[in-house]
Amino acid sequence: MLLLAFDTATPAVTVAVHDGTAVIATAGGEGATAHGEQLAPAIREALSAAGATPADLTDVAVGVGPGPFTGLRVGVVTALTLGATLGLRTHGVCTLDVLAVEAAPAQSGEFLVATDARRREVYWGRYGASGVRLEGPAVDAPTTLVERHPGLAVVGRGADVHAAVLGGSTGPVDPAAAALAGAVVAGVVEILPLEPLYLRRPDAVPLDQR
Repeated sequence: MLLLAFDTATPAVTVAVHDGTAVIATAGGEGATAHGEQLAPAIREALSAAGATPADLTDVAVGVGPGPFTGLRVGVVTALTLGATLGLRTHGVCTLDVLAVEAAPAQSGEFLVATDARRREVYWGRYGASGVRLEGPAVDAPTTLVERHPGLAVVGRGADVHAAVLGGSTGPVDPAAAALAGAVVAGVVEILPLEPLYLRRPDAVPLDQR
């Protein structure tokens, strides 16, 4: 097995290669609005560090969001293309689940994962201490999230962006492809179709629908 994993649903562009036993290479950086420019070079870097080529891959995994349209689309379309052209097994994973799996060992009970949804909102999910999703994904204002689940620790960039309300992140800020790859190999996350989780309707709609 040789699994290529990546996520572009947040400002971070993160890539990892897993050989079925361990992560053997990683690459990435801050994407912001440059996911399209950074993902392909990061994939090449990770494969080179692993001593592999695209032809060696057997699987591809991608974070399917929720996240902003542009960055999320870059990752999902890339995974779809690789899966179709190379005949790879494909694995879609909720990006919030990736953060939860990485954060769970340091949590003592239920916790929230929140990423920045812009527009003064967060994408969020509620998780058990083991990292299993109990609720979500959903999108709400930070104040709504606190009112709904008072007292729970919050992990993710959304907690830092809205620190005055959510108190700051108590774990990783952005998802790591290494965690994504490990979770897929271990079978501890729900596998989803390679379809983006936008959770919002498009801003632009035909005039007759306004």
